[in-house]
Amino acid sequence: MSKNNVKAIVYALLAAVFYAVNVPFSKILLINMEPTLMAGLLYLGAGVGIGFLSLFHINDRESAERLTKKDLPYVIGMIVLDIAAPIFLMFGITESTSSSASLLGNFEIVATTMIALFVFKEVVSKRLWSAILCITAASAMLSLDGAEGIHFSIGSLLVLAATLCWGLENNCTRQISWKSTYEIVMLKGFFSGGGSLVIAFLIGERITEIKWVLAAMTLGFVAYGLSIFFYVRAQNTLGAAKTSAYYAAAPFVGAGLSFLILGERLTPLYFAAFVVMLAGTALVVRDTLVRNHLHEHEHFVTHTHDGTTHTHVVRHSHAHNHMLSEERHGHHHSREELLSELKGAHQT
Repeated sequence: MSKNNVKAIVYALLAAVFYAVNVPFSKILLINMEPTLMAGLLYLGAGVGIGFLSLFHINDRESAERLTKKDLPYVIGMIVLDIAAPIFLMFGITESTSSSASLLGNFEIVATTMIALFVFKEVVSKRLWSAILCITAASAMLSLDGAEGIHFSIGSLLVLAATLCWGLENNCTRQISWKSTYEIVMLKGFFSGGGSLVIAFLIGERITEIKWVLAAMTLGFVAYGLSIFFYVRAQNTLGAAKTSAYYAAAPFVGAGLSFLILGERLTPLYFAAFVVMLAGTALVVRDTLVRNHLHEHEHFVTHTHDGTTHTHVVRHSHAHNHMLSEERHGHHHSREELLSELKGAHQT
């Protein structure tokens, strides 16, 4: 496994751990705060916190990669979806248990992966399809409301709506993840947070005590700001689908915190869903494993130069990623690598 991949996986896991505190602590704060207002303060706290950190990283090498007008559609999509998602989640948390809401967060993997497949053409293996089925089944089990028949709880459906929004948002962010991480997080924080606050005031929600405002913004800095920061950096290397796989640790950590902090009663159906969700998550993580190894290769490179077509045989040995999830042995070469090899062969 390459050094960059290891670093990206660590970033993805850090993002998961930081986000895990969101649901249980939001459940506590929602006792003293309205849901839409809470959603806005969480993202605003992320923007303020990361903005402050950016002051100490002026020379960060990523800061030169600024967003441009070409990125505007993805930026707008990212901001709008980050307004909707936390509002859905906050209302969902008020209507469901924190532990169930935490585990339902794993449906974001399904949403992210399906959108990555159908819209952005990322590869989805058979193992990942199996994981999607497991996670979807577990999400359905967690969404069942009591033993009064087969119907779904409003709270669970709202949480699932949040995961769908974040699944699409993950893919929007993926398209600009190589740009300045600080800029991306601050845009999310100030514009998404500000948008939610405007909606909150329009529907009559009001700020109560300043201590709850500060508490919500602090939680937002940790659960959204730091989490998004590390998530974006992981996406830049791993891609949207694979980053969400490692991020799948968050719901399990969140569910554990819900049990420890809130003392929620866990039903047999919850434990059954937990096992199925764990199986799906294990399949996802297994699907993302890669190995680096050396192979000898012979490429036939055809190109046109000065109006004449040339074919060169390029032989080399190099390290590449071997995807354990693929049934066929795939080799991935960068455009720069092939051009460099072609130039060397042409000169000879």
